[in-house]
Amino acid sequence: MNRAVMLRFAACGIIGLGAALLIAALLLTTYTSSRIAKIPLDVDATLVSDGTASQALDSASLSGDHVVVNQNVPVVSQQQVSVESPANADVVTLQVGSSLRRTDKQKDNGLLLAIVDTVTLNRKTATAVSDDTHAGGSLQKPRAYGDENPPTASPLRHDGLSYRFPFHTEKKTYPYFDPIAQKAYDVNYDSQEDVNGLSTYKFTQNVGYNGDGKLVAPVKYPSLLAGDEDAKVTTSAAMWGVQGGDPAEQITMTRYYAAQRTFWVDPTSGTIVKETEHADHYFARDPLKPELTLVDYKVSSNEDTVESQVNAARDERDRLALWSRVLPITFTAVGLIALVGGGLFASFSLRTESALTDPGLDRGDEEFFGRSGLEERVPGAEAETEKLPTQRPDPGPPGSEPPTAGEPHEPGPSDPSPPGPPERG
Repeated sequence: MNRAVMLRFAACGIIGLGAALLIAALLLTTYTSSRIAKIPLDVDATLVSDGTASQALDSASLSGDHVVVNQNVPVVSQQQVSVESPANADVVTLQVGSSLRRTDKQKDNGLLLAIVDTVTLNRKTATAVSDDTHAGGSLQKPRAYGDENPPTASPLRHDGLSYRFPFHTEKKTYPYFDPIAQKAYDVNYDSQEDVNGLSTYKFTQNVGYNGDGKLVAPVKYPSLLAGDEDAKVTTSAAMWGVQGGDPAEQITMTRYYAAQRTFWVDPTSGTIVKETEHADHYFARDPLKPELTLVDYKVSSNEDTVESQVNAARDERDRLALWSRVLPITFTAVGLIALVGGGLFASFSLRTESALTDPGLDRGDEEFFGRSGLEERVPGAEAETEKLPTQRPDPGPPGSEPPTAGEPHEPGPSDPSPPGPPERG
């Protein structure tokens, strides 16, 4: 195999590689990046928020003759997020156990709120997968103290977003599901802020409050129990702490709920990196006039939670950037270089083949790299010349001086005459 054929094969291979890289870059941009912009299937996080309750029920007082409500109580809110079945290429099911505890009380005496919410989300849009025949989620029914029976879940239709925002979050209003109110409420874009060096979108949600934090439309607590035992309670006026009447009078009060939330969201991955919440659970006869507060608290994500969520968001950003920008740009650049290099090799192979197929060019290397086969040869310059021996001058008779350079040599009398033709008789 001569050099021209080898160069031709090399050129074809390089051009093919360049074309393959360009096709791969196109597929990564238009197909692969959209398929990896999904909620991961390995979500496992513990989110902790610290704060203070301006008022909080002392659960130990429920066994006494009246309810005691404490002021300025330290509280901690915790969410444990994990993945349950079904979880596949299209959907992911998140189970989120949420609790609120007083940190100045131990065990059950410190538990104020607890709820276990399960929701199936579309992995691309982060919206609940539900319709008239599929609830798309469930809530675990609360259990009484000392109940040893396994917890049971009640199917509950979920709508809108839950616990995450969509990839490539926009500056607009989204519906965001509140599992306590069992309804989706608008979450509105507010501004853009940095959280631990990460640029985030700030969203706010009001449930029962207006934008100024005034109670305007509290939600009647939707009970999961058949008899609404935790949503409507009848007991004595003394137990409720109602003054100015018969202490033994039986009074029925309804439980209400209102909340304000602020989310800081990584717009690329939709990860909530920070959250603050102000919520009020109370009993009242008039929804706008709280009479007995279960808990009125404000909490905010602690530093460890913010740091872990920011790191998770950056990991998602890096993964998306690798497949949607870094690899496509790299493949495009290398592909273009390969195409140009392959073209040059192809041109080089054609010129080499032309030089080798010319019958007068048996010294291919010399001609190709010297004259490139374009200049005409000069025969005289390339002809081989014969070296003739140099004749030495005649030194002459003894005693005579040798002739000087440039002087012609004249024959003298002593020079023998050249022989003539023979005489005829």
